[in-house]
Amino acid sequence: MTIGERIRRVRMQRGLTQKELGIALGFPERSADVRIAQYESGTRKPKDDLIRQIAEVLQVNPHAISSVDYGTYIGLMYTLFDLEDTYGMHVDEIDGELCIRLDRHRKDYPELFDMMQHWYEAWKQDQKDSASLDDYSNWKLNYPHYINWKKDK
Repeated sequence: MTIGERIRRVRMQRGLTQKELGIALGFPERSADVRIAQYESGTRKPKDDLIRQIAEVLQVNPHAISSVDYGTYIGLMYTLFDLEDTYGMHVDEIDGELCIRLDRHRKDYPELFDMMQHWYEAWKQDQKDSASLDDYSNWKLNYPHYINWKKDK
């Protein structure tokens, strides 16, 4: 999900128009909606200080609307939240262990399930044979082209 898509999603959840958000950020009234539309469409990318301002106006953590940051646990959590919002994946518990589950009621469930199944099979093979690390790395780097991964090991 892009920064613009995140801004739009939160703005709409807050019940604000593009113009209202733009004005709250201090943009001139005549161009406030155009500026926000540019950010939401990806025509322009807001700088970090503007992302913080937008987050303040929308009353959210800046991570909720900024670029994905896998380098921090907070960034990872917002990535997981995006996966929930976009693909219906959600946290669950099975036998006392936390896991990520797919929503069976989504129309794209079969396709996502197949992809996750292939990933699991490749990972499981890697766990059985630590010498297969290069195979597993190649599998990930070439996915989905490498979908017919070596199952005979």
